[in-house]
Amino acid sequence: MTNLDHGKFTRVTTLFHSLLALDVFLLFFTGYAIMFNSELWWMMELMGGATGVTALHRVAGIGLVALIVFWTVLMLISPTGRSNFREILPAKADTEAFIQDVRFMLGRADERHPHARQFAGYEADQVPLLSYVGKGVVYIFAVELLLLTVSGLLIWSKTGLMQYFATRTAAMAFVVFHGLLGIIMLMGVMFHIFEHGMHPAFYPVETKAFIPRSMIPESHDDDEDHDGTGIEQLELSPSWHSVSTIVGSLVVVGIVSVLMGSIIREGYPVPRELVVSGDVTNLLLTVGINIGMFVLFVGLVLSMYGNVMRVRWEKEMARRQNRETVADGGDPQSND
Repeated sequence: MTNLDHGKFTRVTTLFHSLLALDVFLLFFTGYAIMFNSELWWMMELMGGATGVTALHRVAGIGLVALIVFWTVLMLISPTGRSNFREILPAKADTEAFIQDVRFMLGRADERHPHARQFAGYEADQVPLLSYVGKGVVYIFAVELLLLTVSGLLIWSKTGLMQYFATRTAAMAFVVFHGLLGIIMLMGVMFHIFEHGMHPAFYPVETKAFIPRSMIPESHDDDEDHDGTGIEQLELSPSWHSVSTIVGSLVVVGIVSVLMGSIIREGYPVPRELVVSGDVTNLLLTVGINIGMFVLFVGLVLSMYGNVMRVRWEKEMARRQNRETVADGGDPQSND
């Protein structure tokens, strides 16, 4: 059995992952439609204009708060949650893996540390559920979501915020901070989409992030005597090279354009003192920002595709179970 075969998440975690992705994508689309209203005018119009976009952004914000509260409670009260929390705690092996990775990049080590492996090519018992890189991604996203939520709630009512801090400047500082966090998280999400969607072993989507590990077989009786890890049996998709190159280029263009747009866009989310002079609505910048939104849309489509694969997988497992029941002399269960 390879790392391609063993499961990744529990059923609750896969559903939470999908709901969180959907909510974050909605926050991005509405937030950037507000921020880049000139370049993304069509997106704002599709979502009901300024009033509609603002309302949707706040609804998505409330959804994010609800998801965070739910996940925090789940981590505290359920045995599985507490076990998952222990899995992401830093360990000595994580530090050793980081040091060996640095030595490996400098040519002073022959291979990466076993605790740094998280993709295909190794036996499942040779790799952790989360490498130190995976743990870092979890921590970064958790901190970003928490800070985005807190800053978003504080700027919900600018009047109340200004009264609390007694100055409009302090209130606007939270607006700037909220926008900068959004840009940083945007970069992480774009790389996340590219990493897990365009990886040659998982392309076009890492299905084990959507299919619960309880539904993925942990052994293959027919392959018990097979030499190797099993990755040599994979066939590279003919479209992978072209699609991954195009998507990778779009990710770079989208990130650079959003960063440049945030600097040129006066006062938000970059302070006026750091603003670079130039034409705000020039064609290249408009195209680049829209490319960034397209990459996010690709991520949304891949997330939906992963859930479709999960449903199809569940139906196939149910059919196999019914056939096994009939073969054993039992009564088949109807889906009607």
